[in-house]
Amino acid sequence: RISSAEFTQGAGESEWPWKEQAGNSARLCAPRKPGPSGGGAHRSESGQDTGTMSQQLLYRALVSAKWVSEAIKSSQAGLAVQLLDASWYLPKMKRNPRSEFEERHIPGATFFDIDQCSDRTSPYDHMLPSAGDFAEYVSKLGVSNNSHVIVYDASDQGLFSAPRVWWMFRAFGHDAVSLLDGGLKNWMRQGFPVTSQKSKPMAAEFHATLDKSFVKTHEDIKENIESCHFQVVDARSAGRFQGTEEEPREGIEPGHIPGSVNIPFTEFLTEAGMEKSPEDIHSLFQERKVDLKKPLVATCGSGVTACHVALGAYLCGKPDVAIYDGAWVEWFMRARPEHIISERRWTNL
Repeated sequence: RISSAEFTQGAGESEWPWKEQAGNSARLCAPRKPGPSGGGAHRSESGQDTGTMSQQLLYRALVSAKWVSEAIKSSQAGLAVQLLDASWYLPKMKRNPRSEFEERHIPGATFFDIDQCSDRTSPYDHMLPSAGDFAEYVSKLGVSNNSHVIVYDASDQGLFSAPRVWWMFRAFGHDAVSLLDGGLKNWMRQGFPVTSQKSKPMAAEFHATLDKSFVKTHEDIKENIESCHFQVVDARSAGRFQGTEEEPREGIEPGHIPGSVNIPFTEFLTEAGMEKSPEDIHSLFQERKVDLKKPLVATCGSGVTACHVALGAYLCGKPDVAIYDGAWVEWFMRARPEHIISERRWTNL
């Protein structure tokens, strides 16, 4: 038996990263190969159906650099490891993630383009694609329904955009997905190799089915202002949330959705860029008066860093956090003026 803190940091390096969440501890379990929709009842090792959320079998969300290094060298439990670099940056950061990937990436990794794998007909940034389009895209990257997908990015924070792709796979029914804790930054800090060699993935077959419970729409959020059926956590910086700091997108003003709570995504990370322990994350939610026993929805600027909230809750045993996909950009463009809460707007009245 290992503690959740040990578990988060990559304990049980030789094991496939399945776990059973039970209270504040975590136990590695035999792998359950995910089907096309990731469906089916979760069962405990004794074969009994698990009835509560905290007892479900959950795939380990974080794997260590050491674990990934060993997994690259050997195929275990019949599952193929597929590494994806999901780096993405805001335009103001003036970084080209694809060019950086071509110059330096983890051996065997393939580049996942968040903007390319999206609903290209939407006026909003990188909205979820259809299940068919997602399946076609990841198939070309060599991902099958039997793949164990490892996602990372090359951000300065450690992890920035990778949790979005982790969430996308789960939304489309693929449970066998993990994040490289600390991202490329920590991988290199630990002395593991990088390469500029082009990866040549073999096309695979992937079937996807969208679980609509993973996604919230503008209408859902609008209705919730009155009904308060779920809590809303915004992962943007405090200034953008409060309305005192500029939004990075032209034509979009800062502020927040009525009733939402602010937990900047960086607060889920340590100074070294690693994910905080489940205990620390649970305390963070408690400090902001977010009840993990109740329904929770995450938002941000465009649906990327909101996935850090979903990841943090998942590590605390709550895997059912939905993402408001249109996020603040859509909300600002569509909401009534009284539903845009901003200190700047109040000051200018």
